[in-house]
Amino acid sequence: MDGLDLVAYFFGGAFLTNAIPHVVAGMMGQPFQTPFAKPRGEGLSSSTVNIAWGFFNLLIGYLLVCRVGEFGLRTTSHVVALLLGGLVIGLYLARHFGRFHGGNEPERQ
Repeated sequence: MDGLDLVAYFFGGAFLTNAIPHVVAGMMGQPFQTPFAKPRGEGLSSSTVNIAWGFFNLLIGYLLVCRVGEFGLRTTSHVVALLLGGLVIGLYLARHFGRFHGGNEPERQ
C-alpha cells in the first residue's frame, strides 16, 4: 500500500461529504451556495446547479476511493483516512455555511 492511496482516500472522503448538502438541497428544490454563485461560495445557486455540483463531487469521490489503490472497508487506515477527510471538510463547511444560515450561533429558546 502506498501513502498516496491514503491521501486519495482522505480527499475522497472530503468530496463525498461535500456532495451531501448539494444533492439534498437540490432534491428539495432549494438554492444553496456553490463555487459558481456570485459572490463565489457565498451567493446562492439554483437547485439544478446544486444537483450537478453534488453529483460531480460524488464522481470525484468515487474515483478517489474506488479507483485508486485497493480501498478496503476492513482496512482501518483506509477507513480512518476517508472519515478524517469527511470530518475535516464537514467541520469547515459547518463554520463557513453557518455564517449564512445561523448555524454558528443558534438562538436560545
